[in-house]
Amino acid sequence: MSSEQGHNHARRFHLPHSHLESVFGGDWFGVRAEGFARFFGTPTFLIAQTVIVAIWIWANVAGLTNFDVYPFILLNLAFSLQAAYAAPLILLAQTRQADRDKANSLADAQHREELHQVNEDRQEQMRKQSGLMLDMLGQNTALTETVEKLLRQNTELTETVRVLVQRIETMTAEVHSRLARPT
Repeated sequence: MSSEQGHNHARRFHLPHSHLESVFGGDWFGVRAEGFARFFGTPTFLIAQTVIVAIWIWANVAGLTNFDVYPFILLNLAFSLQAAYAAPLILLAQTRQADRDKANSLADAQHREELHQVNEDRQEQMRKQSGLMLDMLGQNTALTETVEKLLRQNTELTETVRVLVQRIETMTAEVHSRLARPT
């Protein structure tokens, strides 16, 4: 089994839920929205935002520009706009993550159930095989006892034949000696 086939086999319970893998869906908007939502939590975004806000405040306080003087209402509006977009994106991401977690949990439960069933089947098969092995062992023991009995009988018969052969030889010698006697 190739590595990719093994990976797909291991994920066979998760594949029906693969449409949930992308937080916002697989379309163009979903991909861009997910990328944007992911960018919100990065150090790059936080550092860039801090630098922009610092420059914004410094430029307006120093008098280099007067487009948003103290109390920085435009900056406050920009933060509000950012929060207005960030909050729904975060909530949407959390909802989709909960859906993915639920689907993964279901897939894991199905996988565990299949493993349990396979284990039960294997144990039943092993019980049957053990029973067959015990039956075969019993038959083997019975055959061994029969062979031992036949071997004893054969030994007894061989001894009886030996005794009879000796008696025949003795009788033959006696008959021969009586017939061969000169009269």
